[in-house]
Amino acid sequence: MADITEQSAPPNGFGRRSERRDLLGRRGLLLLVVAGLLAAVLLAGLAMRALTEAGDTNSYTLLAEAFLNGRLDVARCIDVDCALYGGRMWVIFPPVPAVVVMPFVALFGTGFAGFVLIAALAAAVSLWLWWRIFERLSLERPAMVWLVLALAFATPLYYVTIRGDGVWFFAQAIAFLLVTFAVHQVVRGGSLLLAGIAIGLAFLCRQMSLFYLPFLFALALKTDEPLISFRWPHWRRALALGLPVAAAVGVYFVYNYVRFGDALDTGYNYMMPSEPGDENMVTYRLDDYGLFSSAYVLFNAMYLFVQGFHLQFSEPTWTVPGALDPAGTSLLAASPFVLLAVFAPMRRPVVIGLLMIAVMVVPMLFYHSNGFTQYNAQRYVLDWLPILFVILAFALRKGLLPALQVLVTYAIGLNVVTMVMLALTAG
Repeated sequence: MADITEQSAPPNGFGRRSERRDLLGRRGLLLLVVAGLLAAVLLAGLAMRALTEAGDTNSYTLLAEAFLNGRLDVARCIDVDCALYGGRMWVIFPPVPAVVVMPFVALFGTGFAGFVLIAALAAAVSLWLWWRIFERLSLERPAMVWLVLALAFATPLYYVTIRGDGVWFFAQAIAFLLVTFAVHQVVRGGSLLLAGIAIGLAFLCRQMSLFYLPFLFALALKTDEPLISFRWPHWRRALALGLPVAAAVGVYFVYNYVRFGDALDTGYNYMMPSEPGDENMVTYRLDDYGLFSSAYVLFNAMYLFVQGFHLQFSEPTWTVPGALDPAGTSLLAASPFVLLAVFAPMRRPVVIGLLMIAVMVVPMLFYHSNGFTQYNAQRYVLDWLPILFVILAFALRKGLLPALQVLVTYAIGLNVVTMVMLALTAG
């Protein structure tokens, strides 16, 4: 009897394991179908925004026109973030996004209305590059599919894409593509010089991109190579990455000096005052505390890490949706799958990547804006999200895939809820 029992146990145990795998497979397929349907809703919303985009909404058209006419100043301002200095008006943002749209402004004038479409194309190319990055990092195909879905529809990338008609969001969409290209070049063993050029151009969209250099350098090293060495291969990598970025920083300093008489002056001190009745959180903060202040830390930290999705209902009965919180939703509430990064092995690129994320996060806690206005996102996260996704790729093992599937599906669904509520409350 004992012999029969012992012989029967392995097949039964194998059957239970097989049944469990089948069940997880069926549930994973169901989640993929649900996530795909939710993503289709978000794609439809993006298409509607692109088709109905109005012209004359983005100051980068004015800056592009100025470049075409050999000027740096603009005749008027579309967005609130313009500076008045020396009797002239200036778009205070870095210049590369304006260079991107110069051909379109040359053809269609400053009424050009294709920013959302360009941002969508930039996002599409970014996603293709990320597929190749994940492939090189030896992820299994199901994990690759879910990470690309997450990046496209469950991170601030979707929000800045659908809001690409705004100057702030368009700059982030272009910077994200450039940073992604740099990561792709390093991971796929491509040209470090091209990676450095991409980071330099990204810096001229979003200044925080500068801090990718240590991470990319660590990512480029072989596992048996030391981090610090005075041998030529290290110097060659450092120069290939660093020289283009140094050149971009020099261009930015000259750009600032010509505009405001100081290489380090970006023009924020000369921002145009708000019109009466147009005051908001940002304008009040600037008036009371200035560009950077410790008074902002608690608010910014809570909204970055803790604050949940918040739909305010209208008084007095609180039965009608009123408005979404324009300060947004925290990264951990809107994209909870990023918590799986805690399972990443403490490899050298992971450690340096986390340090660079901290270098980018900490100053922004003192900054007057957390990305306002935004809804189911903290859009400044996009500045360092590529580092986090590389770390996620290192973290993902087969056993974590079910958790990733559930959390990504939830996050995409929350984005759909956000878009529906925005349509109901704000049009």
